[in-house]
Amino acid sequence: MLPVKIAGLGWYLPERRVSNAELAEQWGIDPDWIEKASGVRERRYATFETAAGMGAEAARRALADAGMDLGEIEVIIGASTGPQQAIPCTAALVQRELGAPEGRSACFDVNATCLSFLFALHAAAHLITGGAYRNVLIYSSEINTRSLNPKEPQSAALFGDAAAAAVITQAGVGEASAIWHTALETYSSGAEATEIIGGGTLHHPNDPRTTPEMNLFHMDGLAIFRMAAALSEPFLDRFLATLKWERAEVDAVVPHQASRHVIEQFTRRLGFREDQVVWALAERGNCVGASLPLTLAEAVARKRIKRGDRILLAGTGAGLTLGAMALTF
Repeated sequence: MLPVKIAGLGWYLPERRVSNAELAEQWGIDPDWIEKASGVRERRYATFETAAGMGAEAARRALADAGMDLGEIEVIIGASTGPQQAIPCTAALVQRELGAPEGRSACFDVNATCLSFLFALHAAAHLITGGAYRNVLIYSSEINTRSLNPKEPQSAALFGDAAAAAVITQAGVGEASAIWHTALETYSSGAEATEIIGGGTLHHPNDPRTTPEMNLFHMDGLAIFRMAAALSEPFLDRFLATLKWERAEVDAVVPHQASRHVIEQFTRRLGFREDQVVWALAERGNCVGASLPLTLAEAVARKRIKRGDRILLAGTGAGLTLGAMALTF
């Protein structure tokens, strides 16, 4: 048990709303097919926004929610798939965007694709309970839509842009807030099923052999779905057996908003009631690393999740990686 607390949450959504009708007109497909295939009716696309700017705005709102100021933050962790630029880490750019005191906070990025926030929260909890730091700011800021491949409309229609942030502190004396158990597992046989192969050292942007298509997102949705379906149930059984919580004792399950089919499977096959599972997919789409903190933040704002509730954060990410965290909010 790690006695840490999510002291504040915030989020930012780009101004531009993109409907299924708009995508259907661009791609020459049926808008009803988009919702049936993905479960998404609308998503946000960044236009003038930047990853650092969105992350900073979400962070400001999280700090206000926590009742804290920038000078109290000792670490800023960027938990996102797409950096704003190759160097430096985007967290450093967020520090500058926030106007945070230079030298007061250390900055670094974590990239575990859709589970980036979960990895960052796990790391922050240990940094705090180990005594290294007292107050950590985590943000996830994703501009995914510039890498989508219109030749793969079934996956491209899923995604939207967003940012979310959380302030993590040590739980106070008498507070119930805590992280009880975290499990993270990677099965690299699924690595090629979700990827952008360009942009790194293997297919460098300056290499004339690097084609524009290499810089676009590719996902074999059926392969990922089958692999995740086979692995998720035994993974969660092991997780809950170690945790010693019954499924019925969980007040809210916040899954990564991967797709309608994935969340439906998570609900039915993994033994949760529909009223336990929090959805944000229809209006937000899959926001990759920002999905988990965004769904959590909006649920707290709606009073769907309250202090003292037992929460399960869970999902899959590219790799293929499985993750789950049980906490008392």
